[in-house]
Amino acid sequence: MKLLSASYFQNIYEALKTSLSSLSITFSHLKQCYKRWAYTSMTENNYFAKNTGIVTLQYPNERLPVPERGRYKLHNEIEDCIVCDKCAKICPVDCIEIEPIRSPTEFGKTSNGSSKRIYAAKFNINMAQCCFCGLCTTVCPTECLTMTNEYDFSTSDITEHNVPFSQMTPLEIIEKKAIWEAFQAKKQTSQM
Repeated sequence: MKLLSASYFQNIYEALKTSLSSLSITFSHLKQCYKRWAYTSMTENNYFAKNTGIVTLQYPNERLPVPERGRYKLHNEIEDCIVCDKCAKICPVDCIEIEPIRSPTEFGKTSNGSSKRIYAAKFNINMAQCCFCGLCTTVCPTECLTMTNEYDFSTSDITEHNVPFSQMTPLEIIEKKAIWEAFQAKKQTSQM
C-alpha cells in the first residue's frame, strides 16, 4: 500500500476551498434575490446598473415595457383607408395583398377629411412574410396603417398570420363590382 503524499491532501484542501468559495458567492446572490427587479425603460441612465433582484419574467402574465415607436405587428384602420395601394407597392416582400373596387361616386370621408372612392374587397397582411421595415406605414397618406406594440403573435398554425382587414361580404363585393361595370358601360356608350 502506497503512502498518501502531501499533494493528495493539498488537492483535497484546494477542492474544498474552491467549492466553499463558489457556494459563498451563490448564497450571497440568493440573499440579494429576495425581491423583484423593478422594470424600467431602457432610456433611463441607470438601466444597466441594476444587477440585483429577480429578473425572470413570468411570461405571459408579465411583460417588459416596449418602446412606443417600435416595429411590431401591423394594423390597418380600414375605415380610414382610401385603398391607394401605396403600401402594397412599396412593400419589399409583398406581404400586403389588396383587391380594390372603384366607386363611381364618393361614398365617405376618412378621419382626416380625404374622400373615399375605392372599396377594399380584400386587404390582407401576411405577418409571416413581413420583415417589419415600416416602409408601408411611412407612405400611407391617411396614416391608417400603423404598427402596434404587440410583439408576440406566435401561433402553431401559420395561416393565422394572414390577417384580413376588409369588412366586405362576398355579396357586397359582387354588388359593388356590378355597379362599377355598369358605370363603365354607360360611360363607354356616352362617348360613342
